[in-house]
Amino acid sequence: MAKYTICRVSELPPGERKIVEAGKRTIGVFNIRGDFFAIRNQCPHQNAPLCRGIVTGTTLPSQPGEYIWTKDGEIIRCPWHGWEFDITTGRSVFNPHKMRVKSYEVTVEPPAAEEVESVESFTVTVEDGWVILHA
Repeated sequence: MAKYTICRVSELPPGERKIVEAGKRTIGVFNIRGDFFAIRNQCPHQNAPLCRGIVTGTTLPSQPGEYIWTKDGEIIRCPWHGWEFDITTGRSVFNPHKMRVKSYEVTVEPPAAEEVESVESFTVTVEDGWVILHA
């Protein structure tokens, strides 16, 4: 499995996404409330650029006239035909057991020792690590 350095954590704030090339694939990396997730930028329906869609939430099953909003900021809607997928799992909203988009592991790692600046004998702390995609 290859590793791709995407950006510094501070360059991808919560609620934002970054679409990147990873080998021969295009992948969307999302920051959802400080946690990072990645999915293939290809809708399984007709190969639309899925990660360019609207990020939203969804409703839970409920009584008539009652609307319970959930997963705010965790659902992506395909820009072509509106198919919806959970960014955190890659599973579709309408048929989570059979339809999904490929998801990838994302980690946050501290910068390499040579990237950390040190001056004489002062203590150095790492506050802004790298977002790493494992694809």
